[in-house]
Amino acid sequence: MSGANTADKTMTADEAVSRLHSGMTLGIGGWGSRRKPMALVRALLRSEITDLTVVSYGGPDVGMLAAAGRIRKLVAAFVTLDSIPLEPNYRAAREAGAFELTEIDEAMFMWGLRAAAHRLPFLPVRAGLGSDVMRVNPGLRTVTSPYADGETFVAMPALRLDAALVHVNRADRLGNGQCLGPDPYFDDLFCEAADTAYLSCERVVDTAELTKEAAPQSLLVKRHTVTGVVEAPNGAHFTSCAPDYGRDEAAQKVYATTPWPEFAARYLEEGA
Repeated sequence: MSGANTADKTMTADEAVSRLHSGMTLGIGGWGSRRKPMALVRALLRSEITDLTVVSYGGPDVGMLAAAGRIRKLVAAFVTLDSIPLEPNYRAAREAGAFELTEIDEAMFMWGLRAAAHRLPFLPVRAGLGSDVMRVNPGLRTVTSPYADGETFVAMPALRLDAALVHVNRADRLGNGQCLGPDPYFDDLFCEAADTAYLSCERVVDTAELTKEAAPQSLLVKRHTVTGVVEAPNGAHFTSCAPDYGRDEAAQKVYATTPWPEFAARYLEEGA
């Protein structure tokens, strides 16, 4: 067993972000306005890091980074606040042509992460065929099955990440992450697809406690994929982190209706 897998990986959000740099391809876990690593995103916004390629099932993480001018390219299946369908800061930045966009089907996105996790250049997938995805992404290619059926598939390229940011309910100091909510999303794939991964959590616990609170199957993120662990209570707020807390609809509405410079001046001071 390697020392890297048995070491104490705890650090602060600022320490995690200090290991990132401009120009990276950065994956951000969660889904829409659900279990987003907002404490890590806030630390990223406080830094000078920019020119990012962001890969995300997008929510306010994408909206805030777009409003702050940190995104050079976005790879996403959608960007939404869930209860507020259109993420306003993303929409404004997109309408202004502020960054390059690669928009793909949700299943294609997952398959791109899975290909990267398995260190494959691409994986074949049926999703996207017969849709405008192929038209708006002319760089996509198809492959033909080498077997008797000769079926055609989209060759979804790997979404390889330099770093990933994810948030879960519980973690230990080694980097094992536990999801107690009803949907794991694809946070494990984000970590596996990345060269480095930073895991924030509501609470750091002893390894033995991870199986006391829930079934072993809830151990979503494996320690060998994690570089750093950040204890961040309420670290997904204002997005949800079930069952610890739901989405703060009032706070989300303030975000969606307040001009970004005014909102950012307050938001970036919180937890400083």
